[in-house]
Amino acid sequence: MDIRAYKVFINLAQTLHFGRTASQSALSPSAVSRHLQRLEAHVGQVLVERDNRQVRLTPAGRHFLEYARKAVDQWQKLKADLDTNTAKLNGEVSVFGSVTANYSMLSKILPAMRDTHPGIDIKLRTGDQADALERVMNGTEDSAIIAIPAQLPKKLACLPLRRTPLCLIAPTTPSSLTSHIDEILAQSGEPDWSSIPIVLAERGLARTRFLDRMNELQCEPRIYAQVAGHEAVVSMVSLGFGIAVVPSLVIEHSPIRNTVRVLPYMKNLDPFELGLCAQEERLNDPLLSAFWNCAAETYPQK
Repeated sequence: MDIRAYKVFINLAQTLHFGRTASQSALSPSAVSRHLQRLEAHVGQVLVERDNRQVRLTPAGRHFLEYARKAVDQWQKLKADLDTNTAKLNGEVSVFGSVTANYSMLSKILPAMRDTHPGIDIKLRTGDQADALERVMNGTEDSAIIAIPAQLPKKLACLPLRRTPLCLIAPTTPSSLTSHIDEILAQSGEPDWSSIPIVLAERGLARTRFLDRMNELQCEPRIYAQVAGHEAVVSMVSLGFGIAVVPSLVIEHSPIRNTVRVLPYMKNLDPFELGLCAQEERLNDPLLSAFWNCAAETYPQK
C-alpha cells in the first residue's frame, strides 16, 4: 500500500494541475507523474487523461479516487488506533470556505488546534461559499464552513458555529446612485426597488432570500450585475454599481467596509447560520474528528 501515492493522486484529482499538485505535495512535477504511472501500472487502467489544455480523470480514475480516499482514511484511523496518545495525531484536514468565513471562524479554532493537536495540518482552500456543500459531498474537501441551508443534504453532518444577519448595503462614495439613495432615505415607505440597480451573488442563500423578498413585494428588481462571492459583491457596491444584500460578517471583515453603508431596509431577512459541515461517515477519521471536536469546544452551543 503506497499511501503517499494515494495522497498525491487525491491532490491531483482536486487540483487537476500537475504543477500545483507538485507544489502542495513538496514534489517535482516529474515525481507526481511517476507516482501516477505506478498507480496506473498497478491498477492496469489509465486514471488521468491530459493534453495541452486540461487534466481530467477517466471513469476508472473517478472510481479509483473513491478507493484512494477510503484507503487513506482507514490508514489514518489505524495509525491513530495504534497510538493511544491523541497528541501525536499527524496528517492533514482540508477546510473550504469563503475568505471571510474561513478568516473569521478559523482565527479562533486554529490556536486551539495547534495547542491540542500540533501534528495536524489544516489545508485551507478558499472560493465561492456557494460551492462549499458540493465540494464536501463529492469528497473534494474534508470539511467546509457554510451558510447552513434550511434542508441539509443527507449524509452530511453540520456543526453550527455562529449567526450573522443579512443587511442591505449601498456605496458612500459620491455618485448618482449615492444621491438617489439619499433622496430615498429622505422619504418614507418602501422604495421603488425597480429604480435602483442591484448587485447579486451568482448563487447562494443571500441571493435566494433577496429574490424571495422581491417576489413577496411583487417587484421586478433591476439587476445590474451578478458576481461570484460576497466579497466581490461588496467591492461592486463600493464602486457605486448598485446596492446589495450581504452577510454582516462580510462587511465587518472587509478592508473596504468604510466605503459602504447599511440601509434601513430588509432588516427582517432570515440571518445566516454559519457552520462546519462534513460527511457523517468521514467523522470516523480521527484527524477530522479532532478538528470537529476542537471547533465544537471553541464555539459551544448556547
